[in-house]
Amino acid sequence: MIGLEPVATPGAPLARRNPVAKLAAALVFTVVLVATLDPVAPAIAIAVELAVLPLFGVRYRVLARRAWPLLAAAVGILVTLVLFAADRSGRVFVEAGPVVVTEGVLVTALGLVLRMLAVALPGIIVFATTDPTELADALIQNAKAPARFAIGALAAFRLVPLLEQEWRMISMARRARGVDAGRNPLAKLRLFASTAFTLLVGAIRRGTRLAVAMDARGFDAGTPRAVARPQRFVVADWLLITGAALLAGSALTASVLLGTFRPLIG
Repeated sequence: MIGLEPVATPGAPLARRNPVAKLAAALVFTVVLVATLDPVAPAIAIAVELAVLPLFGVRYRVLARRAWPLLAAAVGILVTLVLFAADRSGRVFVEAGPVVVTEGVLVTALGLVLRMLAVALPGIIVFATTDPTELADALIQNAKAPARFAIGALAAFRLVPLLEQEWRMISMARRARGVDAGRNPLAKLRLFASTAFTLLVGAIRRGTRLAVAMDARGFDAGTPRAVARPQRFVVADWLLITGAALLAGSALTASVLLGTFRPLIG
């Protein structure tokens, strides 16, 4: 059995919205933020996203525990840019041999890190509050996506939780055979890469079997397929998309008014 603590409360006001509406709102919100490189707009966007989490029924504690890879990636980006950024303009804060930390470096690094978090959080919120079956049904009915694509996405979402369990089984099997890295960091890295490759091979094999099974059940045929669960797109769903666009536009406007706006192109 796979026991996963729920990330969100299904009955929350915005969690009940149409899956396609939530996905469209996340896309609208993030596309606007990609237009600027400054840290102000994504910082405002992150504040808005964290403020609306209760409306989606998302628990802060569980989300923080599940999103640790995102935070680790943000730290990695920050360190890499501080060490290797080409722009060293502005006031110098730290100068230790080849490592020179300036105001320009910090602004660029902070802008990219905050933008990554601001772009990733809406996707996490959407998929934490959306049932995969409802998402597939909404894609077919409201977004007019092909049934083969939608059901394939549904199968992928259903199989993702198995990866954690399979990783644990592979690790325990290797430990039972005496394959253990101990305290050697290089051995741990090699063992991690080997386990990841084994997991990737297993996922590809499972995906191949699933594709063959779907073709055998007629998903590649041109015959229209019926749906058992209707997904309605109502006024509240349009309001969610409009609200996301307005909030993203407000963050961008605040950046322009404060004079920190740095366009991605130009």
